[in-house]
Amino acid sequence: MTSVELRQLRYFVAVAEELNFGRAAERLLIAGPSLSQQIKALERDLGVRLFDRDRRSVSLTAAGSALLPHTRALLERADDLQRRAGRLSGSEPVRLGYVNWLPSDLTARTATVAQLHLDAWVAPSHTQAARVAAGGLDLAVCWVRTEDLEERGLRARLIGADRLYAVAGGDDTGDVAARDTAVLLDDDTTSWSSWNVYAEELAQDTGARAVRISNGGITGPAFFDHVRRCSRPVINSPKGQTSPLPPDLVQRPVTAPAIYWTWSLVWRENEDRPAVLAVVDALCDGVGDLGIRAPGAWLPDGDPHR
Repeated sequence: MTSVELRQLRYFVAVAEELNFGRAAERLLIAGPSLSQQIKALERDLGVRLFDRDRRSVSLTAAGSALLPHTRALLERADDLQRRAGRLSGSEPVRLGYVNWLPSDLTARTATVAQLHLDAWVAPSHTQAARVAAGGLDLAVCWVRTEDLEERGLRARLIGADRLYAVAGGDDTGDVAARDTAVLLDDDTTSWSSWNVYAEELAQDTGARAVRISNGGITGPAFFDHVRRCSRPVINSPKGQTSPLPPDLVQRPVTAPAIYWTWSLVWRENEDRPAVLAVVDALCDGVGDLGIRAPGAWLPDGDPHR
């Protein structure tokens, strides 16, 4: 037993699940003869035959069937040990991309679990999600829909949420119903794809007036110019949450419903590196629902945290 390796046990489980040495070898990315030799070595070290095999079929022996669940449990414990060690070491680099928002205590949360590298390319949500799927990033903080996750092979956990408000002229800072607001949609779908999807559904669900623009005025000075020209209070975007208001404009809470934008931490669904998964836990554990499930809160239908 002293010579049995975890690698050989993983080979055993793969062959037991495939019941075909060729398919198991492809799955494990090793040569078929090497896999066969490793299984024979494992059988020799364990002192039992695990498989009955001939030229046409492979089947588990009674001993193989009895040992399989124990082997799976042992491998799960080994994987858990590796994840815990990775969290303690903090030595593996992890690449994180974002749009414009990050937790204020990002460094403190992740310092002991990984070397976190913030990517310098700040890009829209759909771009950052695509980069994670393609392997250019390990993680990204962005806005995604359930269909985006399924299409790109990603997973997501809630990491933050913004309650959006309206900006208006005058001095009335009281609540305004969502149906009495306007929401901007920009013709530049490359830059504002995610926002446009969100804004269109917001208008359909709440009765807010959709106003199409073509100058990138979803945020910044151009946004404030649109507010001045609009007869309704205008919903701000999450990219404008912290922008200081000019003295002639005011912020008004939106009610009926309260409008929320969620930030997801996304990673590849087949990700198995301990450092990446440790960063996910460090950033998302204990986040809570951030008000998004309170009575009267609104999220679009495709939001994965709805």
